[in-house]
Amino acid sequence: MRTRPFSGTAVPIIGIGTWQMERDDRARAIAAIRRAVELGLTHVDTAEMYGDGRVEQMVGEAIAGQRDRVFLVSKVLPQHATFEGTRRACAASLKRLGTDHLDVYLLHWRGPHPLAETIRAFEALRAEGAIRAWGVSNFDHDDLAEAHGIAGDGAIACNQVLYHLRERSIEHRVVPWCEQHGVAVVAYSPLGARGGFPKSKPLEQVAQQLGATPRQVALAFLARKAFVIPKSAQAEHVEELARPIELPADAIAAIDKAFPVAPWRGLPTL
Repeated sequence: MRTRPFSGTAVPIIGIGTWQMERDDRARAIAAIRRAVELGLTHVDTAEMYGDGRVEQMVGEAIAGQRDRVFLVSKVLPQHATFEGTRRACAASLKRLGTDHLDVYLLHWRGPHPLAETIRAFEALRAEGAIRAWGVSNFDHDDLAEAHGIAGDGAIACNQVLYHLRERSIEHRVVPWCEQHGVAVVAYSPLGARGGFPKSKPLEQVAQQLGATPRQVALAFLARKAFVIPKSAQAEHVEELARPIELPADAIAAIDKAFPVAPWRGLPTL
């Protein structure tokens, strides 16, 4: 599995997300996470919001005995993101996950509490060893600039944002800002959000030419600019997603034409 630097660590460009996994069969979902780790999709993303903590418990069960192989990420809800609230939320997440540290801890989105207070809590947690790095999610370039002004260079590990073939708005401002400041971009819902995965003749043609599936091609296209964390609760689906694909220039051009970047409308979210 190809890797890319992420907060000083070589992390696979394809990982696994767990949003809404509480709605899936528990045993199959846990098996899917385990299979992902076996196949090298060791970047596992979750959040206290997912299933009100139930998904973190599922992730904890799935990675038990192999925590050292996993690049583990979770998130604090904005309403909890005071200095003490962030610390309490992190402790609760660690307990549910059955670990003593997170590799990265994110603010899920901007909320009512001062960003400086949340960042102070993140830095305290990092100093204590509860987290190794911190980042943000659903931040526009203006939000990123504000966080950078508070924390300084090299502090923000990543920005996790919505990014899929039909939603490429982050390429206008967010991706360039992150590239300029050394902040990793992580794409959630890379196979599509509420509209589902797109049907596209050009995408299918590229996949056929490469002996791949359309989903594999889509992930490869997006992974040029971001880490991708598709959600999967089925081991067989994980096996499909785990195959890395190299896209030639003509394939990139065909997909780019089929799914152009829309005019800037602000940062998209689910």
